[in-house]
Amino acid sequence: MAVEPPAKMLLIVTGSTLRAEDVDRPLAYYLKQQIDNWPANAKSSVPLSFRVRVVADFRWIHDDPLQALPTISVGGPGVNALSHRWLEEVPVSLAVDEQYYIQMDPDLDEPRASIWGMDNATTQIAISVFIERFLPRFLEHCAKSASNPLDLDDTD
Repeated sequence: MAVEPPAKMLLIVTGSTLRAEDVDRPLAYYLKQQIDNWPANAKSSVPLSFRVRVVADFRWIHDDPLQALPTISVGGPGVNALSHRWLEEVPVSLAVDEQYYIQMDPDLDEPRASIWGMDNATTQIAISVFIERFLPRFLEHCAKSASNPLDLDDTD
């Protein structure tokens, strides 16, 4: 019987503001659900098994071990401190009419992405576009990456 490799950790980071909690956190859980269901939906040569956790921006910023994990930031720089931090650091992969943005290194040297729009409706569109156009490659890269050494499943 073949032993499956342990699932890799992947983080989805939302803002800590009340507005982010209200509108971006549900989008983050929707994205988590899509990733959790991905192995059943995807045609990939790489086994994709992830433990996805949704965490707050300040938790990610102040917890150094989390910063080594593949991360997707959801919500704009006005409500998400991580999106604000990555605004100038992470290249823009897609910008549509200054309404929504997907920031991600095209080579995925660092497995991180920032997805946001000018309002909740455009952030929803950005999430859908990310899932359709970028998520498969992002997940495959994360699955192949050796940089996921930590078991942070239940740490505080």
